[in-house]
Amino acid sequence: MPLDEDDPANLVDPEDRRLSFGRRAADYDRFRPAYPGAAVEWALGPVSRRVIDLGAGTGLMSEVLLECGHHVVAVEPDEGMRTQLTTRNGGRVEAVAGSAESIPVEDGTFDAIVVAQAFHWFDLPTALPELARVLRPRGVLVIVWNVRDDDVDWVEQMSRIVGRVDARSGNRDEGVPQIAPWFEPAEQATFSYHQHLDAVSLERLVDTYSYVALSPARDEILQQIRDLTSEHPSLAGRASFTLPYVTTVYRATKA
Repeated sequence: MPLDEDDPANLVDPEDRRLSFGRRAADYDRFRPAYPGAAVEWALGPVSRRVIDLGAGTGLMSEVLLECGHHVVAVEPDEGMRTQLTTRNGGRVEAVAGSAESIPVEDGTFDAIVVAQAFHWFDLPTALPELARVLRPRGVLVIVWNVRDDDVDWVEQMSRIVGRVDARSGNRDEGVPQIAPWFEPAEQATFSYHQHLDAVSLERLVDTYSYVALSPARDEILQQIRDLTSEHPSLAGRASFTLPYVTTVYRATKA
């Protein structure tokens, strides 16, 4: 059956979810989607900036920031994820241990902070003044979410199987992040992104979702994903396909 976030048996402790990623760092790096370069270009502009990739994970966003010409310092609390990040970027990104609540850099030394798929983990009353502390005057906070495009039938069925926890994590239903008084009201833009997958990699992707990996229904969820790829007319018999996302970007200037 699909994961039911209203069933107490399936309510995984948020701290266990947060710490689950490092154990799957290699799969996270291989099977999670990247981000559209156009989103970074909109958020940061054409001039090279000094940027913190906060909650950087395995460096998927760090890679995009590098490609757009920015100098990147990746801050990530999980050692396994930092190790994978260093492997991915060949040492081109400085990776340091830290969190949104304790960023190990000096005051006012960065032009921007980019948070990709991680803002929901932050303790905002502590994190927001810390984010503002490390930014230069008029520095920007950029929050990025990849959310599956459920307007596509098979993707909507996939979301029914895995549950809707990630829709909330993806901020799709919660609106603009609450960042006052430390930041000015956020501007918003959306972009399309497509991840190329096959049946095996779709299953491996789903298994990187913390709420699936830690669910007592994990095996059944993964079996339903296998059934989806073998039976849905848009997927059955295809060697590969694309998973569409709507990438939402919020950009806010330090107050």
